[in-house]
Amino acid sequence: MSPAAPRKPVRWQGSEPALRAVQVAFDVEEAVMEAVRVAAFHANVSTSTQIRSVLNLPVAARPKRPRLTVTLDTGDYTLLAGRYGLAPDDRLGIKEAATRELIAFVEQVPAAPSQAARAGKPAKGGSIKTTEQSPHRTRAKAKE
Repeated sequence: MSPAAPRKPVRWQGSEPALRAVQVAFDVEEAVMEAVRVAAFHANVSTSTQIRSVLNLPVAARPKRPRLTVTLDTGDYTLLAGRYGLAPDDRLGIKEAATRELIAFVEQVPAAPSQAARAGKPAKGGSIKTTEQSPHRTRAKAKE
């Protein structure tokens, strides 16, 4: 007999389809990548959503968790920690400081036409909401 599979917490059970999804990378010419990125930019969607649209795959009406992502390694955290006057292992503090820097960046850049039209005024920063995601698409919480 094989041992019974461990039960997943209830809050994880809804994530099973996402865990089974496979990320696919397309090796195409620069012109194809640029065309997809430009189309995504103009449609105000992610490149992934644009690719799904081109391939006639289902696309969510609204992103479940719209966000910007970047992969940071240990060296990146060390550089940012030095810039923000924080300890390199204070990842949540670094993320919050980086979020503030991104919001300040928005204040310096003219609003995108779609944002200005929606709000009737230039787009401003936003709120600080901190969640971390590993490059492998699993949620990982920062140590507080």
